[in-house]
Amino acid sequence: MATELETFKTNGNHGAYLSKEQEVEGNGDGVAHRTPPATEGDVLLSVEQTTECNGETRPMSHAAETQRKQISAACRIKRELNKVVFWKVRLWMVISIIIFVLIPAVILISLFICSAVHEDVDDNFDPSLFKVPLHFNGSFQLPNLVFTEDHLALSSNESQALAPNLEEKLADLYRSSPALGRYFSKAEIYAFRNGSVIADYQLTFLMPEEQQDLLKNFTLSREMVYNVFRQFLYDQELDKSEKMYIDPVSLKCF
Repeated sequence: MATELETFKTNGNHGAYLSKEQEVEGNGDGVAHRTPPATEGDVLLSVEQTTECNGETRPMSHAAETQRKQISAACRIKRELNKVVFWKVRLWMVISIIIFVLIPAVILISLFICSAVHEDVDDNFDPSLFKVPLHFNGSFQLPNLVFTEDHLALSSNESQALAPNLEEKLADLYRSSPALGRYFSKAEIYAFRNGSVIADYQLTFLMPEEQQDLLKNFTLSREMVYNVFRQFLYDQELDKSEKMYIDPVSLKCF
């Protein structure tokens, strides 16, 4: 019988040794192991540990304990989200549907209902009550046209080709105005004069009797009518070389 002694040294500071005695019978059939009693070095090997959800271990400390709790909470939330609500539908799928489908759908439906139900009070008016006329006269210049004697008569071919286009232009301008559109009645070109071509116009608005004083001072004041026309001329899309171009600086209104 032979006896074999193997000695292992720990990495502790006390230099404790672990010894393993192995007894081998002559034929190698019998093996005996003996573990020595624990020493102080063994105690140093025992460190309080914590187990994470992935099975890893690490020394316990305040920071580690906080991290362990966070990981534990994350694992618990993950388990909750993966719970099957019905059939193969999991909880996270239901939450995703609510966030990305149901909530936008509810918002769109609400907006649609509000736009359908909302009724602008200003859009409700009776045009038959607008009977009091209010006139504005003025002129503007068409710098790209050459004045001829035919422009003197509104019945001439030159005037008949020009006047209706200008009247339609003014009518479209004021009818599209949010403030003045409901009161606008008509626009008329009643003369052309020399100076390239100067067009004299008249604008007619109709007011209800009970509001005429207020309208004259504010909504249908000379400043409002003039500024709407002038702003339109500055915003016009026509090139300055076009025949129908109106010079904004030449606009007069009274």
